[in-house]
Amino acid sequence: MFFRLWVRAPRTRMNFDSGRSGSAMAVFTSEPAMIGRHNVPVSTTALVCMKNCLAAAALALTAALGPAPAAAAAEAPPSATAFFKRAAVRAPKLSPSGRYLAIQAAGKDDRMWLAVLDLQTLAPPKFIAGFHDADIAHHHWISEDRLVFDVSDSPDGTTRVAGQGLWAIDRDGSQLRQLIKTDKPFVTGATLIADRRLEVNWVLHSVPPGLDGAEVIVARRPWMNERGAGLQLARLDTRTGLTRTLSEGIPDNSWGWVLDWRGEPRIIDTLKDGRSRLYRRDDAGRWQPWFEDDPQARQHPVPVWLGPDGQMLGQQSAGGYTALFRLDPETGRAEAQPLVSTPGYDFTGQLITEPGTGRLLGVRYETDAPGTAWLDKTMREHQAAIDARLPGSVNLIECLRCVAASHLIVTSLSDQRPPLYFLYATADRQLQPLAGSRPDLPVAAMGQRDYHRVKARDGLALPVLVTQPAGGLKGPAPTVVLVHGGPYVRGTHWSWERDAQFLASRGYLVLEPEFRGSTGYGFAHFRAGWKQWGLAMQDDLADTLAWAVKQGWADPQRACIMGASYGGYAALMGAITQADLFKCAVNWVGVTDIGLMSSISWSDMSDEWKDYGMKRLVADPDADAAQIKATSPLRRASEIRLPLLMAYGGEDRRVPLKHGTEMKAALRADQPLEWVVYPDEGHGWFNLKTNQDFWGRVERFLARHIGPATAPTP
Repeated sequence: MFFRLWVRAPRTRMNFDSGRSGSAMAVFTSEPAMIGRHNVPVSTTALVCMKNCLAAAALALTAALGPAPAAAAAEAPPSATAFFKRAAVRAPKLSPSGRYLAIQAAGKDDRMWLAVLDLQTLAPPKFIAGFHDADIAHHHWISEDRLVFDVSDSPDGTTRVAGQGLWAIDRDGSQLRQLIKTDKPFVTGATLIADRRLEVNWVLHSVPPGLDGAEVIVARRPWMNERGAGLQLARLDTRTGLTRTLSEGIPDNSWGWVLDWRGEPRIIDTLKDGRSRLYRRDDAGRWQPWFEDDPQARQHPVPVWLGPDGQMLGQQSAGGYTALFRLDPETGRAEAQPLVSTPGYDFTGQLITEPGTGRLLGVRYETDAPGTAWLDKTMREHQAAIDARLPGSVNLIECLRCVAASHLIVTSLSDQRPPLYFLYATADRQLQPLAGSRPDLPVAAMGQRDYHRVKARDGLALPVLVTQPAGGLKGPAPTVVLVHGGPYVRGTHWSWERDAQFLASRGYLVLEPEFRGSTGYGFAHFRAGWKQWGLAMQDDLADTLAWAVKQGWADPQRACIMGASYGGYAALMGAITQADLFKCAVNWVGVTDIGLMSSISWSDMSDEWKDYGMKRLVADPDADAAQIKATSPLRRASEIRLPLLMAYGGEDRRVPLKHGTEMKAALRADQPLEWVVYPDEGHGWFNLKTNQDFWGRVERFLARHIGPATAPTP
């Protein structure tokens, strides 16, 4: 039996340049003792006192969601530290039954530790894992009694971790075992009789969907000199450290795996010579060729889910946008009508299934904001009850065995505050906060964020995310065009975003265009950006600013362009070709010469990308030599007259420092330039001290050239 669900996108502030307001639609059809000498005790005061918080739920909820005092708008804006420091509590995750809560919390030395709380007894939370010189980065339940976790760099820059490693531990803090090595000599108390730890190029791939054993699935990434090796998978016993390969007889150059509802590999996608070749495993366990396709312009549906009874779902274009279809398990061909369609947006999301049975419970998707369409009646009722208690926000339910769980986690998203976490009891439908709001980031200091669709000069519709200055628009405002990196990604999302909100808190209108070449808005939008670096992609930025000026929002005499990676490239090209529109440019970790992208041998870009993807999407060094010369900032550096701020990371392997140093050397001697290198950073800023310094520089730089204190256009 089939039925159709019309699900409204979670917000109603979606605006279009025609002036009409409405909400995007999603169309659904479906069938019914810690760790040795490297560790130190942790202060329990660093974790929100969840027992007291739960007892005072109503008061805390009011404080978390209520408006900030009006006087806050007149106060000094929050510091850069407030925007760029990590939260003291993050990533709450429930055990499969929903009884136990695992959460990361700031402990001694301001490191993130892992704590577990029994929600039935509400005894004080127990800290079960942590290090004094690195943070726990991610954690996952693999059963009711056992978890796995990895680590990351420390935010103060004192520790850099090349490999995230992997550890497993019981929820009571016992039976710790390191499973994957990291480059740091963490002492874990593991046996030295048989060191079975995997090398640092292994990572956690997924947790088997049964959630009732001690195994996880891990992936081996090939070293740079292993041509054709591809991504390999294995099952890893977290108690013994023993592995069982899942890669027997797999084809070369594998990079994407599709596992079925039981966690068994069924489909492999390979990439070689610019072609995608899919293989599937037959009943005898052998990998057989299935079909070949174009990786950038796929004609064949891409399988994404293999359920019970031979069910197969995959993604394919419908009406110009990727949708979710039911597929024939033999041919892989799609049915005529999609199961999930999000007009105006490509379907990007995940299927929510029931562990053990593979039953499809719901679909998580994103249009102008994230949302969930529950197919299960019980979960629909829980969602409605939660939304009624938390109006005006997007409320995402997180769970493992969702229908039978005693509790659910709710992540409440807003454009004007960082995420809030709540605990929902399924028996009595009580909603209780897990952590309070951030008083150092008052809502009054944030700007409202909304999507708009504007027309480029050739008629292409450009999605643009607009963040108003804090306090709202009171006439044409100084404006920052903030260009996302990638560039072949969806670069913007409606929820609270620290870069844009930092700028809005300083009085700037922030325009974030999804220029052509961005993904998530249909194939035509993506295809229109091929080989358009510095050309039509750059025009889209100018057209976005012109549209905002026409609305009366942007001051045309006080606009700056800035961005990182590709966005840094676009900022430099803006300084060269659009100097009549912008008064300054900020580039961090930006590409300065398209030719360097293919010629630098120590970049982390793969040979496959350089030989095929880059030649097709960006430019061919031979066939497009003239275009590369005209659209590379390094070749035209002498034309720049605008004030520049440029920043690079000394350990960046995506856009190596050479991009920045050569650009700096090529600028005129009298070029107004502020230059900074952060030796310990890579492709973007991780350390808090770096963000403090960089965004302080940005604030002062913008204030000098377009700031609210500068003279507005009459």
